[in-house]
Amino acid sequence: MTICGDMMVSRVVPLSNAAEGAASVASAEESSFSRSVSALLEHIEYRRCESGEDIEAIYRLRYDAYLASGMITGSSTRIVEDEFDDLANSYRFGIFIDGELASTIRVHHVHPQMPVSPSVQVFGDELRPRLAAGETFIDPSRFAADSEFSRAFKALPYVTLRLAVAACSYFDVDYCLTAIKEEHTGFYRRIFGSEQTMPSRTYPGLVCPVYLFQSKCSENMAKTIERFPFFKSTPFEQRMLFARPPKGELAPLTILPTAKYMKRAA
Repeated sequence: MTICGDMMVSRVVPLSNAAEGAASVASAEESSFSRSVSALLEHIEYRRCESGEDIEAIYRLRYDAYLASGMITGSSTRIVEDEFDDLANSYRFGIFIDGELASTIRVHHVHPQMPVSPSVQVFGDELRPRLAAGETFIDPSRFAADSEFSRAFKALPYVTLRLAVAACSYFDVDYCLTAIKEEHTGFYRRIFGSEQTMPSRTYPGLVCPVYLFQSKCSENMAKTIERFPFFKSTPFEQRMLFARPPKGELAPLTILPTAKYMKRAA
């Protein structure tokens, strides 16, 4: 893993920088902002990428984003993948806007029976004892976005991170982890109530140190969803996103966000 990839980046600027601007919206304007994100969700498709062209596309998107941001050096393969991609607890997603790949994120469900993820590798002295004690985590990583889409849609970080929120609900975990650069910590504090758990560390081959932040789901997720209703998802959508299909069956190709349907039913 490139731990720096745990922040969302575009080919020109980190996508989290766009999120920082969006997160500065005054509370009186949050409902207007939520409506704009919900409008974008009308054009969104989530795809769980497990093989074929979609996998290659998100690996290339990672490479372009990280190379442009100076987090990696050039490679003849022009892709970014690692040993965490194909783990049994790994879920790789492409986020498509009107059929075009706009961003990508990877989510690991970390628990005592599967205590492996990028953050666990880097911050294992903190996280492994907690896993041994029974705690569970969602560990999102490999955030990256296309530069044109990130400029055109400032809400793209929220639409992408919505998958991590859905994972927290589906797997009913204790904490959502985040390994991020210092300049992005304010965004995660404001939106998810995240708190710093470990000082910064470097990851082999990368130039930027990252901090381990975490959000306690039982305390923060309900408040986050109340402030930003577009983070809501139905149990059906969560199963489509994260349930493993029976042996011999394929996972759903495309999953449509359900936040709008929940709002209409309320």
